[in-house]
Amino acid sequence: MLSNHIATLVIIAANVLISLKGFNDFSFFEKYKFNIAGLRRGEQLRMFSSGFLHVDFTHLIFNMLTLYFFADVVIDNLGTSKFVLIYLLSLLAGNLLSFVMHKEEYHYSAVGASGAVMGILYTAILLYPDMELYLFFIPIPIPAWLFGILYLGYSIYGMKKQLGNIGHDAHIGGAIAGYLLTIGFVPSLIETDLWLIVLLAIPIVVLFVLYKLGKI
Repeated sequence: MLSNHIATLVIIAANVLISLKGFNDFSFFEKYKFNIAGLRRGEQLRMFSSGFLHVDFTHLIFNMLTLYFFADVVIDNLGTSKFVLIYLLSLLAGNLLSFVMHKEEYHYSAVGASGAVMGILYTAILLYPDMELYLFFIPIPIPAWLFGILYLGYSIYGMKKQLGNIGHDAHIGGAIAGYLLTIGFVPSLIETDLWLIVLLAIPIVVLFVLYKLGKI
């Protein structure tokens, strides 16, 4: 679905303008990126501002295109205010989980709207679980609910193995926020789609168990 809602366009514009500023101003980028040392010094604005910075154009375009294609699903079903709330709280949840996972790594830094976008994507999956999506470069479409499970499973594996220069924990934190907020906004899902609620909770429970066991 293609978005023409003003809220989506404003969010995309904010990401583009702030990211462009960061591309061209190193001190600005350093001041507002997610950084454990900075957060532990009390620079809490980084929890929010880092979600509007990106590493490069590819990173920015990928996140904004994903948001653009799924925003209308959320807005048309939940309204603009709840869409914005899910976006912002998923952004913060993703960074909060990153902080928990890396709180002793003072050098750890990250940027990007991935947590916020994952929150919106997971909300869309809960609302339309039978949408057909593509996982990475696999050319066969799969149901959205299966995509959600596999993607979070991959993110947990990526977090555990520290695969690539990717904030896997931000993806998971954002998805968890989207999952919980959607159930809170549409509690009837528990009655109509309990199977979906349970299945999408599996990777979240796995993450919690691994964390409690000190395996991640």
